[in-house]
Amino acid sequence: MLEKSEREQIIALIHQEVVPAIGCTEPIAVALCVARASEILNNRHPQRITAQLSANILKNAMGVGIPGTDMIGLPIAIALGALIGKSEYGLEVLKDCTPEAVEEGKQLIDAQAIQISLKEGIKEKLYIEVCCEADGNKATAIISGGHTHFVYESLNDEVLLNIQSGAGHEGGETEMELNLKKVFEFATTTPIEEIRFILEAKRLNKSAAERSLAGSYGHELGKTLRESRSEKHLMGDNTFTHILSYTSAACDARMAGAMIPVMSNSGSGNQGIAATLPVVVYAEDNQKTEEELIRALTLSHLTVIYIKQSLGRLSALCGCVVAATGSSCGITYLMGGGYEQVAYAVKNMIANLTGIICDGAKPSCALKLTSGVSTAVLSAILAMEQKCVTAVEGIIEDDVDLSIRNLTRIGSEGMNETDKMVLDIMTHKHCY
Repeated sequence: MLEKSEREQIIALIHQEVVPAIGCTEPIAVALCVARASEILNNRHPQRITAQLSANILKNAMGVGIPGTDMIGLPIAIALGALIGKSEYGLEVLKDCTPEAVEEGKQLIDAQAIQISLKEGIKEKLYIEVCCEADGNKATAIISGGHTHFVYESLNDEVLLNIQSGAGHEGGETEMELNLKKVFEFATTTPIEEIRFILEAKRLNKSAAERSLAGSYGHELGKTLRESRSEKHLMGDNTFTHILSYTSAACDARMAGAMIPVMSNSGSGNQGIAATLPVVVYAEDNQKTEEELIRALTLSHLTVIYIKQSLGRLSALCGCVVAATGSSCGITYLMGGGYEQVAYAVKNMIANLTGIICDGAKPSCALKLTSGVSTAVLSAILAMEQKCVTAVEGIIEDDVDLSIRNLTRIGSEGMNETDKMVLDIMTHKHCY
């Protein structure tokens, strides 16, 4: 078992990275920044709002529904951030949204009070700079390095906050160094009462899936999978299809802009969904104990946090790759696997899914999550049969942590040109 001080550090890290969120975290983070600038200005009706954003924020905010609005994209998120957003709510900043506020937001958009542009000359992939102006006053707020991490605030010429030198890490603190062995040891040996809080991820994300299955959201992938199990005997009624339908259903609702909270991971609701629901469904379908579920969920979520440490919060690599790798670890553990089998599962995932592009947050993310968690199950099954992609194959190395580094190097460095081309294609499509 890890030392108590180290366990406390990891628990604090999980609490920091696994948090509730309503709506896609990129436009919601922009709304949060707008809300803070409006609060600094002390004016809920700014005459002009200017948002300068990194390319990855723009990409992830273009095609996703905004909760409570039946609208897509940044303008309404920005308008609502100014009108009803409360920065104290964090990633639930728009939970007080009303139909009246939406109508008022539309008027703000029609008045051309909102200007959105790409921020030039920055290296940060997660960067949001908002200026709100009214009655000759100007308030600025900047988020960088994390979806809720404010690094700069000012009112007119008075600087209220300036920690931009620490923007690379959320909170400006040095991240705790993890490796897969430490993640596994923490998840499997920590006193159960210290990590019981992870069950809140189950409660929120399972509720989101069930609400989605009872409604009509996005492409309705989850609902289609559930209702078509017997069609042509192709899918069947089994744990595998249960995992796919629940995971994709929660994503359907979230990407469509449903006012439904989910438990996110590392700034992404979809990552939180994919790290949670496959593990929960497998555990419930196979009558696993509550302790086994808690440890599997902890293993899944902490694996995602570990991989994201070197990948970064936003990248050209789809988050389903990382999140599904976490859930594959959790499922492998529930199947009775030890550290060796979990490491096998991770290598199998990296060998299969590396290179899936992120082309923004949108309803079709449910398809990518389904691809990810399908592979999570296959990788776990192979791992339990002592089968693993070897070091003579592709980017896999004998050391699982080096394999993870190869994955994150490709996602954070190697795919940068891909990221630029994806954004160029998205911003020049005929539908815009």
